[in-house]
Amino acid sequence: MYKESTNVVVKHLVNRLRDTRTASNEFRMTIEEISRIIASEALENFETVTQNINTWQGSLDVQMIEVQKLVLVPILRAGEPMLTGILQTLPYARSGFLAMKRDEETSLSKLFYENIPNLEGRTVLLLDPMVATGGSLIDGIDFLKTKNPKRIISLNVLGSPEGIKKVQDAHPDVDIYIAQIDERLDENDYIRPGLGDAGDRAFNTND
Repeated sequence: MYKESTNVVVKHLVNRLRDTRTASNEFRMTIEEISRIIASEALENFETVTQNINTWQGSLDVQMIEVQKLVLVPILRAGEPMLTGILQTLPYARSGFLAMKRDEETSLSKLFYENIPNLEGRTVLLLDPMVATGGSLIDGIDFLKTKNPKRIISLNVLGSPEGIKKVQDAHPDVDIYIAQIDERLDENDYIRPGLGDAGDRAFNTND
């Protein structure tokens, strides 16, 4: 299943990302904000646990998200602002990390670093801003499934119809929550209209 956000605020924020005048710091903060919104959509029906808290009127039993059953895994480096944003809402969630890089000639991705905690019985939120060909997301899901998580949910900012279809075909059990699906991939496998390289724009590393 995939769900594209219909939230007008999310669409507004995506278009802010597209604007070439959006500076690096604002770009990162906008991704953080989008990520918090789509995470809330993805976790709308997530399991909760009863906790006792102290309120201004005394002790109270409340329902809280069972964050111990969540693991946030960004695909570095572009996924890092997504992690930062969601941790502002769920600061006690565990994190893991995958570092992958796309070969610009073959458009294939390569995993060159991983640090993943125990995923048994846990739900993974896999954070990857851009789904172009879908290759890096598929490879990330392939790897995470070797760790036997209970469930994997993909959170994404921008994608192509072709990339989303490839991910769904490869992993129909993975739910995708995405802010915006654009028109197409071009001949160089870039999303159109897109927003450029999210990692470069977030960290100001482009020439």
